Amino acid sequence: MSELTTVARPYAIAAFNFAVEKSAIDDWQAMLAFAAEVSMNDNMHHYMSGAVASGLVTDVFTKVCGEQLNEHGKNLIKVLAENNRLTLLPEISTLYNELKIESEKQINVDVLSAAILSEAQLTKLSAALEKRFDRKVQLNCSVDPTLIAGMIIKAGDTVIDGSVNSQLNRLNDALQA
Repeated sequence: MSELTTVARPYAIAAFNFAVEKSAIDDWQAMLAFAAEVSMNDNMHHYMSGAVASGLVTDVFTKVCGEQLNEHGKNLIKVLAENNRLTLLPEISTLYNELKIESEKQINVDVLSAAILSEAQLTKLSAALEKRFDRKVQLNCSVDPTLIAGMIIKAGDTVIDGSVNSQLNRLNDALQA
């Protein structure tokens, strides 16, 4: 996975920088997301396997994408096809999205709680996390009753585990030691 990221990153950065230059960040995000979905289609794997000439791959891929790609998007597909890199499109799309979020000073935060959080709790949590990360926070909330109480917060590489379940596990480990 990290190897794919390493290879895909320059393409994502180039696409993002070009999109910023052309003031088309959202258009490029939509194009890359659509192209990534097309690249994951089982029928497209035959063309992307490297057994077919890159010109034919480019033609088939751009015809399948149709009007979802503008001329610059088609050029990216051509470059990726010539370098046998079309399979990187999902990773390129993901990295592009991360660059977009980073440029908007926004962070996605996954919140796993034992119960559904009220609007007041979400507002308070969002304000506290915005202060901590110095970014606008996008909360992705889900419920896991096995936590007993509390929550687990994941933001990038940061994990804050305030669940009763993990506290009980730590207490258990301390008592056994």
